[in-house]
Amino acid sequence: MKTFSGSCLKKLHIGNITTESNVFMAPLAGYTSYPFRMICRKLGAGLAFTEMVSANGLKYNDKATAKLLCTSDAETLKAVQLLGSVPSAFEYACKGEYTAGFDIVDINMGCPVPNVIKSGEGCALISNMPLASKIIEACKRSGKVVTVKFRPGFNRKKIVVSEFAKMCEDSGADMITVHGRTRDMMYEGEPVYGYIEAAKNVVNIPVIANGGIHSDEDAVRMMDRTGADGVMIGRYGLEDPLIFARLTGKDTNETKLSLVLEQADIAISCFDELSAMEHIKKTASYFMKKLPGTKVYKQEMYNCGSMKELKKTLIKIFGETEK
Repeated sequence: MKTFSGSCLKKLHIGNITTESNVFMAPLAGYTSYPFRMICRKLGAGLAFTEMVSANGLKYNDKATAKLLCTSDAETLKAVQLLGSVPSAFEYACKGEYTAGFDIVDINMGCPVPNVIKSGEGCALISNMPLASKIIEACKRSGKVVTVKFRPGFNRKKIVVSEFAKMCEDSGADMITVHGRTRDMMYEGEPVYGYIEAAKNVVNIPVIANGGIHSDEDAVRMMDRTGADGVMIGRYGLEDPLIFARLTGKDTNETKLSLVLEQADIAISCFDELSAMEHIKKTASYFMKKLPGTKVYKQEMYNCGSMKELKKTLIKIFGETEK
């Protein structure tokens, strides 16, 4: 059987940066904080992006926003995703101290959530190409490598993927990621491979394919049908981060138990105990998907009042499920 590591795996050149693999972890609000990103990188992900961060929030020194950028020297090739609609705010955020340690700025032009769209952010920007171009140019003035994540259109009657991809390249983007679903599809349904292929056909910068990858086979199929330069794993990466090791052919003895406990140790090193526990409970809940007895396990986990108690419960839960 054709494997990703045997036929699709490669290093990727993005601007002046080279990644060790072309398998990336997507930015996911509430989940892709520093502890989880470190796990993904350890398992073979070439890049793992922060959850989306408000450019305006950084401009006005919002502490909750800044907290999303927790990192350390142990995280190499740091990639932040910014959300917004004001070019000057993006430029300020890219040049500011909060993102000073980050190598790559990804611009969110694909979030389909109604409140984001109403603010003219995320997916709304595919309907405002001149503004989207100004945002990319503003980010490039920081001197950082700039990437853009977007959807092919609002619906199948308003497909702009080719024009938008070319605009991104012309405005200075070093890489684009195309989610294969239109805005009205949200996160459901089969991604349309042809939309991603169309973007690949009109640009010379790397094109990453995203959407609907829930297995090793899905990742190979995505590469074969789109001609993309790499894949970006979304929610399935939360459910089974070991997919990064499988796709990149990385030997590992890690289990869900070892991964969640390591995340707990990293989380407690950079967050207060309450925040660290909140992160681990959310991550562990995703790890439990499709396991029997999940409801009882979750209740027991969420009743924990300290990290020490939480670790004991995690050992009980994942130690049993991995026997």
